[in-house]
Amino acid sequence: MRLVVFTDLDGSLLDQETYSYENARGALKLLRERQIPLVFTTSKTRLEVETLQADMNILEPFIVENGAAVFFPDAYRDLRMEVGFHRPPYHVIQLGAAYGEIRTFLRTLGPRFNIKGFGDLKAEEIGRLTGLPPNQVEMAMQREFTEPFIIDDDSSLIDLQSLAGTRGFKIVRGGRFYHLIGAEQDKGRAVRLAVSAFISHADHQPVTIGLGDGENDIPMLESVDIPILIPHPDGSYEDVDLPNLRKARDPGSRGWNEMVMGLLQEMALSAPGSPFKTPLHPA
Repeated sequence: MRLVVFTDLDGSLLDQETYSYENARGALKLLRERQIPLVFTTSKTRLEVETLQADMNILEPFIVENGAAVFFPDAYRDLRMEVGFHRPPYHVIQLGAAYGEIRTFLRTLGPRFNIKGFGDLKAEEIGRLTGLPPNQVEMAMQREFTEPFIIDDDSSLIDLQSLAGTRGFKIVRGGRFYHLIGAEQDKGRAVRLAVSAFISHADHQPVTIGLGDGENDIPMLESVDIPILIPHPDGSYEDVDLPNLRKARDPGSRGWNEMVMGLLQEMALSAPGSPFKTPLHPA
């Protein structure tokens, strides 16, 4: 376990419009063959992640709903878990608020700011906004910790963010929606907790890679050794300036595949003892 890969899904491993990972099959196959943990770090729900993992034939830890919780499969690599709780078939480390608390806050302030969360929208409306088929919309609506929402006037977000802070919440921007989440959670903190669990299993600290495209991915990219920024479909990049930052040339699964394959090739060329003895050159 010399390497651990953390990845965003929508707009990164999954293409933004089609949600396809077809162009990433090569890198996914190589990660499975080398038994390198691929940790989904996403705004998606647990049910959505479980379905994707089954489709990709992987069983790894995952981080859901913008860092709200880390799920480790039972008996995963004999990891010794010192925090969290057992909810079969997982050991869970929860950082986010309960969904009921999130909904109570939105119901109180929703009319004032003209906000509509997933809990206020019909499945057909969410389908139109996301492009998801009906079965995937149902899974996306099964929130446990956070609420994606739309708002008519972005200029009111500053006031909403201030009020959210007084209640123990905050707002982050994802690829399609704003998300109301717990103040103590983000993808970076969840990644650091997951890495601590991996370290407890090994006699060394693994090299960590993070791949993401959005504002809500920045804490994750700040928390890994090698951050990789995926461009948006229009070719633009999120405003990120980090040491060792690499930028993929193509958006979505194609860019994701190129960057992961390139790093695995560099590792294969490296001598034993250090995962990266050859220099890393930005893409």
